[in-house]
Parts: sequence; C-alpha cells; structure tokens
Amino acid sequence: MAILKSKQKNSVKTSLTLAEQVLTKIQTAIIKGEIPNGSKINEQELAATYGISRGPLREAISRLESQKLIERIPHVGARVVSLDINELSDLFKVREVLEGMAAQLAAENMTDDEIKELENLLLSHEQSEQLQQGDSYYQQQGDLDFHYLIITGSKNRTLINTLTIDLYHIIRMYRFQCSAETTRPQKAFKEHRRIVEAIAARDGELAQLLMKRHISAARKNTEQRLSLIAANN
Repeated sequence: MAILKSKQKNSVKTSLTLAEQVLTKIQTAIIKGEIPNGSKINEQELAATYGISRGPLREAISRLESQKLIERIPHVGARVVSLDINELSDLFKVREVLEGMAAQLAAENMTDDEIKELENLLLSHEQSEQLQQGDSYYQQQGDLDFHYLIITGSKNRTLINTLTIDLYHIIRMYRFQCSAETTRPQKAFKEHRRIVEAIAARDGELAQLLMKRHISAARKNTEQRLSLIAANN
C-alpha cells in the first residue's frame, strides 16, 4: 500500500511538472503569435506537438484560461483570445494610468538593491540579439520583465494584483506582437532606460510622466499596427 501511494504521488508530481512545462511553452507561443490570435485550440494537435498526454495539456489550457490568453466560446470551444482595436485601446489607457502610478510609487518605495536589480535587468535586455537587430523586444515573465519589477516595486497590493494577475499576460501578448518588426523595440528600450534613471533619482513625478508617455507611445503604435493589418485583410 505504501509503495502504491508513493507511485501515485510521483505520478501526480510528474504530471504537474509536465503541465508547468507545457504551460510555459504554449504561453510563449501565444504571446509571440506563433499560435495566432483567435485560432481554435486543437488538443490533439498540441498534444502531438509537445509530446504529452491530454491530462497535463488540459491542465495547462485551464491555467491559460485563467490568464485570459485562452477563452471558451459556446458551441465553438477553446480559442486564443483576440481583442479588437477598441478593446486594446481601452486596455492601454488603463495601463497608462495604473503603471504611471506604479512608477511613481516605485521611485518612492523601491530599495537601492531593487533598483540595482532593475538596472541589471536592462543591461541583460540590451544584450538580446533580437533587440540589437531591432526585430523585437521579448521579455520573459516575472522578475525578468521590466514592467513587472516596477509594478511589484510600487509595494501597492491593489496595483500588483490588477497588473500582474488580472491583465498581465494579455498585456504581454499585445506588447510584444504590436512592437515586433518595427522601430518600436529600440525606442521602447530607450524609454525604459529613462524611466529607470528617474526611479534611481527618486523622482516619482518624472518616473510617472515618463511611464505614461511610454505606454501612450505603445498604444499609438499598437493602434497603427492593427489598423494596417485590418486594411490589408
């Protein structure tokens, strides 16, 4: 009986590990547009692509639903989320206000060590081959994401919950997809550097202003990109 329980525990542990692994892979593919916005989720095809069984795959899909990257449509099934230009514009306007506030609070509340971590993160981003070539500016999630570090550095629990849980991954998706293959990646990096300089100087007012300008520029770039895509379809 003890051996059976041990095997069951190991099986669950392995299943969870596989689910986490496939979650990260599918999440990255969605954010980068490798699995297109609005496309139907084919469990059989994904299971074959990632070499896993349906159990871990369905667990990963459930997590992606909670992250708002996948939605279920009655009589249609699961598909990758797709926002129209008006919904995206609204989303970026909310970001502009909330992340501007987060930058101001980060300048007031981040420790010197946390600011150093933010500066080091930008140095690592600068070494990215894709950024240096101007192709894209992909940031991994959590502590490897510039915006995430500033939001958590605000020390404001409501802001953190709203921007790192409720909206985080869908913002990452459109942040990446609408800046790829334009001049935006290099401009965004330079804007990030100025924001960090303001935070390091403990100038909350300037940090807020620069963050709001940064997200406003991203919104305008996103609207232009989506308008161009719509015109060509």
